Amino acid sequence: MEISNELLCLFSAEVSADGDRYVVEVPRREIETGSVEPGATYRVALIDADAAAEPDRAEEEETAPGEPQPPVEPGEFRYVEVEDIGKQGDGIARVERGYVIIVPGADVGERVKVEITEVKSNFAVGEIVEEDV
Repeated sequence: MEISNELLCLFSAEVSADGDRYVVEVPRREIETGSVEPGATYRVALIDADAAAEPDRAEEEETAPGEPQPPVEPGEFRYVEVEDIGKQGDGIARVERGYVIIVPGADVGERVKVEITEVKSNFAVGEIVEEDV
């Protein structure tokens, strides 16, 4: 699945019924951090939560020539929101193009600052350096 490089934010939300329309609520933090502005128009993509399964951490593949490079590097610091919990109990966050960052010790809904410690072609591992940011 390819996700645009123009991605402003990524979060998990339920679709709720409101009379004859359906609503996806944008978390307050996306407004407060300036990712999204009230009253503006945006393109929205909906991705089935089950379609974005946790990658196999034992996988040791390298990025093939011509494939997109991971959007993170070892030693980089990122602010991420944990969207899911993987099979091994680690937090799962997604950044540009849906790239997965595994965050051990994080819970769903937490927004944390992580240091990227390991980078593979389809996922990275980030250690928490600051919680509830």
